Amino acid sequence: MYMRLPKERVAVAIGPDGSVKREIEARTGTKLFIDSETGEAKIEHEDNPLGALKASEVLKAIARGFSPERAFRLFQDDQFTFIVDIRDYSGDSERAMMRLRGRVIGEEGKAREAIERETGTCISVYGKTVTVIGTAEQLSVTREALDMLLKGSEHTTVYRFLERKKKTMKKGLPRVR
Repeated sequence: MYMRLPKERVAVAIGPDGSVKREIEARTGTKLFIDSETGEAKIEHEDNPLGALKASEVLKAIARGFSPERAFRLFQDDQFTFIVDIRDYSGDSERAMMRLRGRVIGEEGKAREAIERETGTCISVYGKTVTVIGTAEQLSVTREALDMLLKGSEHTTVYRFLERKKKTMKKGLPRVR
């Protein structure tokens, strides 16, 4: 299995003295070969294709801006990712894309932190994408909140929506749309 990491994320994927790479290999039963010059990554597995897929998912999360610790959540069976392409909301306008990234991050990172806190997810805004790690239910709520923000809803409206959803999720009631 092959993939390419952004050059600026290669060092993060390898880790100090190769610690992150070794951790991924140990948890997935794979062997990783990462070219620090090109960002090319090769994942080899011995009769463990699921381990190779997990290693790929973790490397993709690191490539999308997550710290290794946050990306390691993907080793849990109930954790998944989804990626929102900001260009779907901004078109090709770089200025609009920067504005939308800013809306998701918020002043001093407060909007992103609030969404993470209310949903229990991890969010990374990197380049032209917003990537989220969480359970299926958490991802559903987060996706809806991000959609609201990216379409221009006020932050307070999104926060109230998240508070309602959090109460509903805690009670175990069906989610209300």
